[in-house]
Amino acid sequence: MTARIDHLVTSGTFALDGGEWDVDNNVWIVGDDTEAIVIDAAHDAAAIEAALGGRTLRAIVCTHAHNDHIDAAPALADATGAPILLHPDDLPLWLKTHPDRAPDGTLADGQELTVAGTALTVLHTPGHAPGAVCLYAPELGTVFTGDTLFQGGPGATGRSFSSFPTIIDSIRDRLLTLPGDTKVRTGHGDPTTIGAEAPGLDEWIKRGH
Repeated sequence: MTARIDHLVTSGTFALDGGEWDVDNNVWIVGDDTEAIVIDAAHDAAAIEAALGGRTLRAIVCTHAHNDHIDAAPALADATGAPILLHPDDLPLWLKTHPDRAPDGTLADGQELTVAGTALTVLHTPGHAPGAVCLYAPELGTVFTGDTLFQGGPGATGRSFSSFPTIIDSIRDRLLTLPGDTKVRTGHGDPTTIGAEAPGLDEWIKRGH
């Protein structure tokens, strides 16, 4: 049985550099009827646990460590026993939200995570955050991009720990090389495809998006 993708939206606050913004986050659950992984445990551990429906949670994968993507991760880990996985370059950001609780494991470029017989490859895509990653699942025809790539352009780079030239390089070299029909499932908002976003690259650069 091929893994399926379940989706829920949770609401909370994003805080960085002294500012706070109300946000809605996409939480992605990849698995089958018995096991799953969660991509970005945002805001509401109880709602995410309910969406799992009793399945064994194999891992809580963080696309990056902005607080709105990780605030519910420790509570979900405590409730399920699943390890929290984060790219080590984002540990300084993680510690701003959870200074007394380290992640349980690391993510590395090229690493494969397997759930329900389906492989997801970790792509290190810094720019929005130093340790930002995307997860590419070719069998599912999808890439989970966190806040690296959205419908209409790259993630924000106007705050601490971010870099516009770096995110452009990440998108150009790691994401736009994927098949054009690959569905892009984002950290906020609606999905898109690689093919729909690829023509916009030059315009993003001109705008300094």
